[in-house]
Amino acid sequence: MEEARILSIQVGLPKTIDGAHAIDSTNKPWTTGIFKTPVCGPVWAEKFNLTGDAQADLSVHGGLHKAINAYPSEHYPHWKQHLHLPDIIYGAFGENFTTIGLLEDEVCIGDIFKAGEAIIQISQPRQPCWKIERRWGVKGFSTLVKQTGKTGWYFRVLQEGYVEAGNALVLAERSFPQWTVATAYIIMCNRRTNVKAARELARCPALSSRWQENLIAE
Repeated sequence: MEEARILSIQVGLPKTIDGAHAIDSTNKPWTTGIFKTPVCGPVWAEKFNLTGDAQADLSVHGGLHKAINAYPSEHYPHWKQHLHLPDIIYGAFGENFTTIGLLEDEVCIGDIFKAGEAIIQISQPRQPCWKIERRWGVKGFSTLVKQTGKTGWYFRVLQEGYVEAGNALVLAERSFPQWTVATAYIIMCNRRTNVKAARELARCPALSSRWQENLIAE
């Protein structure tokens, strides 16, 4: 992980988009924060988000446990090739950090990283929603992301500070090596059939409270 770093940082505020070309044929306008633009220079990482960033639906996005959305750059060639999206660029998944050197089966829930001046901790995998499909006009895109496990993850901010594209992501602490992001995502998807694993994961104190609740919900 010595080579892990932030390749690009993106932020964006919610905006309402005309639904005339929506793939679901509803033609309804939609409000989203998925459109992100690159940041040049340092940006402040605070408890709830990066400066200049916000989410549209706070019932499922944002908050202390989902302050920063991260997505591995290593996945982009796959989507460019298989979905014929040659112009897909960093930030396409609404991520704040596009990373290199870290993958879902390598990082773990609770991993603490030093990034620039900030200290951040992995809190949960990302569960992609329908807005990725609308963003790129590809029906079933979110399902494909789930099936491939190329989901990305969220960081909470333990110590606020400036971060910048090019900053190393230095692993400072790993307390739960058994719970990789990939493993946690698989358990969540199969929580009804593998109740024991779901309950064990739910007891991980570094996991976001929403995931803890959902894992054991009846």
